[in-house]
Amino acid sequence: MAEVESFKLDHTRVRAPYVRLAGRVLTPRGDVVEKYDLRLAQPNREALPTASLHTLEHLLASLLRDHLDGVIDLSPMGCRTGFYLTVLGPLSPERVLEAWEKALQGVLRAEEVPGASEKECGNYRDHDLEGAKAWARKALEEGLKVQESVYL
Repeated sequence: MAEVESFKLDHTRVRAPYVRLAGRVLTPRGDVVEKYDLRLAQPNREALPTASLHTLEHLLASLLRDHLDGVIDLSPMGCRTGFYLTVLGPLSPERVLEAWEKALQGVLRAEEVPGASEKECGNYRDHDLEGAKAWARKALEEGLKVQESVYL
């Protein structure tokens, strides 16, 4: 089986909330594609409830694009501790951190969840705006930082 970068990360040594450059690929055309680990919850100590994670996904998918050019995708982590952000780069972790901080501030101002109707979402009943705001507030209060990769 192919190696997966996140399976080599020492999850006991990282400290959430953080931004971490998790990978960089140079395409045959010469484009740089980067994957960032946007971690909200401390691995193996806490996890976001699915409804809060789902709402954050909907909000951050738009808000990150408002503050960062080249966003390809934002995907929730299966462990429910954060998101993977894929971008056309090169960017820097500091630039991504700045955009993520602004996006989380936007979550706090949100009054509704975009794309949360039956026609727009595959699980439209599973949202929690107040829970999403609580996780955004927690991350902002604890202070976002750039985390270096710490491998096993």
